[in-house]
Amino acid sequence: MSIWSYIGTSVRNIVNISDDVDTVKASQTIRSIVHFRGPNAWILAFAIIIASVGLNVNSTAVIIGAMLISPLMGPIFGVGLGLGVNDTTLLRSGLKNLVVMLVISLLASFLYFLISPLKLVNPTELLARTNPTIYDVLIALFGGAAGIFEMCRKDKGTVLSGVAIATALMPPICTAGYGLAHFELHYFFGALYLFLINTVFIILSTYLMVKYLRFPEVGAQDEAKTLRNRRAISVFLVLMIIPSLWSAFVLVRNNNFTQRVDSFVAANRTLPRSYIYDYKIDTRRGGKVEIFMGGEPLNAGEKEYFLSAAQNAGIRSDQVVLREQSYNGEKASETEKIIQGFYDRAGDELARRDAQIGLLNRQIEQMKSEEIPYEQISREVRSQYPEIGKLYLAKGAGVPADSLGREQRCVLVVAESAHPIRPERLERLTDWLRIRLNDSTVVVLNPR
Repeated sequence: MSIWSYIGTSVRNIVNISDDVDTVKASQTIRSIVHFRGPNAWILAFAIIIASVGLNVNSTAVIIGAMLISPLMGPIFGVGLGLGVNDTTLLRSGLKNLVVMLVISLLASFLYFLISPLKLVNPTELLARTNPTIYDVLIALFGGAAGIFEMCRKDKGTVLSGVAIATALMPPICTAGYGLAHFELHYFFGALYLFLINTVFIILSTYLMVKYLRFPEVGAQDEAKTLRNRRAISVFLVLMIIPSLWSAFVLVRNNNFTQRVDSFVAANRTLPRSYIYDYKIDTRRGGKVEIFMGGEPLNAGEKEYFLSAAQNAGIRSDQVVLREQSYNGEKASETEKIIQGFYDRAGDELARRDAQIGLLNRQIEQMKSEEIPYEQISREVRSQYPEIGKLYLAKGAGVPADSLGREQRCVLVVAESAHPIRPERLERLTDWLRIRLNDSTVVVLNPR
């Protein structure tokens, strides 16, 4: 067998799913979770309340927890399966329960946000669900495909929980309820559109996977009707995708413009006679940046050079608005004087700290250079003077009795031994230590 044949066989074995799927059981499972009644309806309402609380307090963990317990995927899979196997009864039931699910969810979130006293100044989790893009389409499409594969797999795992989190069906409904409760139409329509994108493309991926896995057909095939349905579905999908493509384009454009402005301002924060002390970015209508400058006003040449540098950074001159304020004597505004004072004090403080850090570094280096290698010296001494049992080394200072107040630095060495060390050996040890430590102040004591 050639290497290419071996690779081809290995790849086919890896991607083969025929031995691990059970379409009959998957169809029965989906049909059993389509209906919203009894416990399912209550669980959905409770999950919606939990998700609404998470959105209200900007808690991602709470939102994820709500998505894990919500039974939202049943009717959506039911609609996709009904389309795929030509089961009009299942299709109608899935659509009806999808509407019931939407009504319960909107009502629960509407009532919560209507009575909630908490009003966030910057509701980032809510705002994140009002501008769907093509990336949400991709998440729903591949998330739905993973979900239907999990339904068909003989050995069930935790994929459905991951699909519930990734496709994020609940937060948009809760955000739409918030929009209704506070009459914020931007929130309502944006979030509802995101929910429809998620729902429609999960249905589409379910339909495609049902066809690919060849679920058993229920209704008879009508080629003309099937063709009309496919055309209608295609037109509907295109109409759903177009706004998301535009949103994705705007998102990428705004992100790129913000990055260019941040890089440009960082590189040109300080100019020869002026400085940038603030800037504001407006990403609407292609983007615009308002730059606030202090110091002396730019002359014509400096302004032309500044705008040219902005253009080189990818920012057109018509996108730059300069706000200059003079810093000349009494004409300077109080705000600019305060800002300039901050700059001056910050510069002085940085210079002072740099000098202090340099001094400390030098002191550390000096201390390291003067450090005594205690262990090494002890080993060397004991190898030459085996009669020494213990050796103590310390840096200190001596103050002679006849010259009180005049310190004399010294290195004190105490050599303990069982018997007194002969004077000539003690003197030789002292000389050796002075040479070894390069310090003439070494004093050796032998208590015996």
